[in-house]
Amino acid sequence: MKPSRSLLALLGSLLGLAILLGALTALDLRIPQSLHAIWWAALLVLLAAALVDAGLLRRLPSPRIERQLPGNLPLGRWSEVQLCLHHTYTSSLAVQVFDHLPGDMAFEHLPLRVELHPGEQTQVGYRVRPLARGHFVFPRCEVQLPSPLRLWHSRRYLDLPGETRVYPDFARLYGAQLMAVDDWLSQLGVRQRQRRGLGLEFHQLREFRDGDTLRQIDWKATARKRTPIAREYQDERDQQIIFLLDCGRRMRNQDGELSHFDHALNASLLLSYVALRQGDAVGLATFASEQQRFLPPVKGSAQLNVLLNAVYDLHSTQLPADFASAADTLLSRQRRRALVVLVTNLRDEDDQELLNSVKRIGRQHRVLIASLREEILDEVRQNPVRDFETALSYCGTLDYLNARDTLHERLAAHDVPVLDARPSELGPELVSRYLAWKKAGVL
Repeated sequence: MKPSRSLLALLGSLLGLAILLGALTALDLRIPQSLHAIWWAALLVLLAAALVDAGLLRRLPSPRIERQLPGNLPLGRWSEVQLCLHHTYTSSLAVQVFDHLPGDMAFEHLPLRVELHPGEQTQVGYRVRPLARGHFVFPRCEVQLPSPLRLWHSRRYLDLPGETRVYPDFARLYGAQLMAVDDWLSQLGVRQRQRRGLGLEFHQLREFRDGDTLRQIDWKATARKRTPIAREYQDERDQQIIFLLDCGRRMRNQDGELSHFDHALNASLLLSYVALRQGDAVGLATFASEQQRFLPPVKGSAQLNVLLNAVYDLHSTQLPADFASAADTLLSRQRRRALVVLVTNLRDEDDQELLNSVKRIGRQHRVLIASLREEILDEVRQNPVRDFETALSYCGTLDYLNARDTLHERLAAHDVPVLDARPSELGPELVSRYLAWKKAGVL
């Protein structure tokens, strides 16, 4: 319990009056004795009122609070949290409410000033924005109650356990179900190349149309129907995709509010959504993590929820990337041929170990290396050189990028494709490459 500003102001006024009376007495000025009596009476009345008010405040019951917290929160997006206050007060009371949030969560509109009215329950809200993924616990809620005479404030801590999970930014993925997939992909910058009827898997027979080729004609069906009948094909749907995620220290770089690892997760989920909609199976494997995780490829829209639950609490570590161990684990668990998307951040020191590991995987699977390039590298390369320090930064950046390009060329010479993209562009680039390969029938 703490004194309010009103009580402190009254005590300060009495103290100032006491100093003034003492100064006048010291100067041998005549002061009516009644002033001293009035001062002491005011002090006693204030002390008595403060004691009575404190007793009433201690007897005042705390309101009951219910928190309506979403079970899932998207990383980096604002979400609403509702608080419902129940009470038995017979008169209106203005209180302050502060919800105790876990770390790594930004918030708005806290503390809340709430006016409680008799016979009513009050609902208020505030906004939170998670800054990290994982499992978070809300421990308690804090309420500040004023005394009836507004001379004291009591801070009450109410146990109000609640928990939620923070997932990667999947709101964009689920929102895509409300629109056509082609429109959604075009908004993300993905360009699909239409190639009607020239896939790999037979789909249906239909009437011959303008633009169809002669080799699409089904001559037996044409003879039966006595009208040109064409075969229509679609892309193969029974493909498998495995994301091999690097969880090591090279993925801890930060671009904006998200780390490279979070960008890699978002891009992997984006491609997973598209691949699952195309009828393919999607799985996941991690390496350089404290607990290696493996999800076998499974088809169906429910697999996206499985992937989200598998990666929401996954974080990058300080461990180095062990590509040889990652290849051993993947080859022992994934027997059927699949598209393996190795998501990492290639460095100039990556050399023979990476090449040997990728070549081993490539004997059984189709491999695509998705390498994240720091945005600051492009910025430094495009900035003008004005002094010695910027010249050093420019030369060092070019040297680093040239070393990366040399590594990419060496991998390409061994038929290992590399997708080098900035973190913010990795998702659309991955989807574009995947769709292009499906159209070309190289998966």
